[in-house]
Amino acid sequence: MAEVQQPFLTDITEIRRRAREHLEEGAITEDYEGDVNATIKLLNDALATEIVCVLRYTYHYVAAVGIQSESVKDEFGTHAREEQQHALRIAERINQLGGKADFNPEGLLSRSASQYAEGQNLVDMIKENLIAERIAIQTYQEMVRYFANHDPTTRRMMEDILAKEEEHANDMHDLLVAHQGKPPLRS
Repeated sequence: MAEVQQPFLTDITEIRRRAREHLEEGAITEDYEGDVNATIKLLNDALATEIVCVLRYTYHYVAAVGIQSESVKDEFGTHAREEQQHALRIAERINQLGGKADFNPEGLLSRSASQYAEGQNLVDMIKENLIAERIAIQTYQEMVRYFANHDPTTRRMMEDILAKEEEHANDMHDLLVAHQGKPPLRS
């Protein structure tokens, strides 16, 4: 026998009463199912990852040379700006959760999932960015699964950032194919 679903009922009086309690918690209500401290730590690690990506892409934007480098430089610059937007979104979410965004450069690389690798030439730079994007993709996929329905706001933010990281990886793959003349990944 099929289970009968109950209609959605909201006790607005109770919600209003609870909203007046624990104002020091800001956006975190008693219905928040996530672990706030674990979320803030994960987001600070993601913030470090994004900052390292901004630095790497910016360096590559400045350092790329050669007759075929202009379009690649433009892509590096665009990605650097997009990674900076990711960092700001993550930092704002940390703030909403009552945490402190960790922009301290001390230990930045140890908190970041990705690495800072300069590369020796244009192809190396593209490869290093593709590697970093793949690291971010896998890390953010795990974070999305972790947040699940326990923190839908953070999950959706990370899904948006993940989609952009996948786009960045595709861009880097296309550039790598264009500059190496063959697909480096199997079809």
